[in-house]
Amino acid sequence: MTILNSLVPQPGLRVLVTAGASGIGAAIARAFSEAGARVHVCDIDRAAIDRLTSAAPGITASVADASDERDVGLVFEDVMGSFGGLDVLVNNAGIAGPTGPIEELDVGQWQRTMDVNLNSHFLFARGAVPLLKKSTASPSIIAMSSVAGRLGYAYRTPYASTKWAIVGLMKSLAIELGPKGVRVNAILPGTVEGERMSGVIAARAATTGTSVEAMREEYLRKISLRCMVTAEDVAATALFLCAPAARHITGQAISVDGNLEYL
Repeated sequence: MTILNSLVPQPGLRVLVTAGASGIGAAIARAFSEAGARVHVCDIDRAAIDRLTSAAPGITASVADASDERDVGLVFEDVMGSFGGLDVLVNNAGIAGPTGPIEELDVGQWQRTMDVNLNSHFLFARGAVPLLKKSTASPSIIAMSSVAGRLGYAYRTPYASTKWAIVGLMKSLAIELGPKGVRVNAILPGTVEGERMSGVIAARAATTGTSVEAMREEYLRKISLRCMVTAEDVAATALFLCAPAARHITGQAISVDGNLEYL
């Protein structure tokens, strides 16, 4: 195998992407599919699943709430029915959570953020690990954290708390699963261009009494490269982490953020 060929995953990988029907998840699902992987996604949004599978008919899908234990079990039944095993889990499910000072946050919104952003990672890792241990294709887990998993994030404490926790979960699993040949890494996207980030910027602008335009410029000033990243940038990193060239990369929190200096 040449160095160039080692930079992309080998065809035939069996990949599960949670919350994979839109945004970063869909970009990752499409990228793996285009690289010759067999891809299954789950998502809570049926309409988004229909759009993805219509555009990429080779991708299979389940409608599921990633934070619901029963739904997660059904997803693995679908994966086993389609693939008979698993080589890669991309734990991507997450929501923005509420924006506001800590004393004004709603307990229900806090709990929902924990359920979706953190508990889903636990549930899917628990279900995937027995399958990954049986894989002979350099099996791995990719956990989607955030630059908010290495920096403090005022007014976004529920979100930041879960993203730090994901890094801790990843580091621990890398140690636990390394002797079994399973690699575990986290990707920490920065400010990702798109509808979700537009909503985050608008919410933060409202909280701080700033215009949306000024808040967007403030976000860009925090990035050394002065530009947002794209979902495709994140997907490219996920592909590399499953390529032969990354076979010794585990336990790493890899930022894809243009060097976001502070939040």
